[in-house]
Amino acid sequence: MANSTIWWLIAGATVVLELLSGTVYLLMLAAGFGAAALTAHLGGGLVAQLMAAAIVGVGAVAIWYVIKRRRPASPGASANRNINLDIGESVHVDAWNADGTATVRYRGSQWTVVPRAGSAPSTGEHRIAEVVGSRLIVDKI
Repeated sequence: MANSTIWWLIAGATVVLELLSGTVYLLMLAAGFGAAALTAHLGGGLVAQLMAAAIVGVGAVAIWYVIKRRRPASPGASANRNINLDIGESVHVDAWNADGTATVRYRGSQWTVVPRAGSAPSTGEHRIAEVVGSRLIVDKI
């Protein structure tokens, strides 16, 4: 069996493992194995094939790692608008209790409202910043 065929089989098996595991890193390693197969097609020796696999595979993983580290962290589920559609909606606070909470009517039921840490309670319109259990964490608009 030719070296290129072996590399293509390894690349295919790595893609299958990636589909089963859901990690993108295995797909990048499969690209490295594909580069080794192309090197074999071009007549490169075993050392050149291994170097191509290592450079492309590890290089792709390193580049992806750097790109992923530079992205800002996504908010948790309680503050993520893509998960919780209440984030960003408005509520009206008429009065605050002595304990720093308020009760508002929102979506047909009573909710406990708490100002975000570091904010002073004030009446008026507020925007929902986070939902923690049955409490709405709000910011003044």
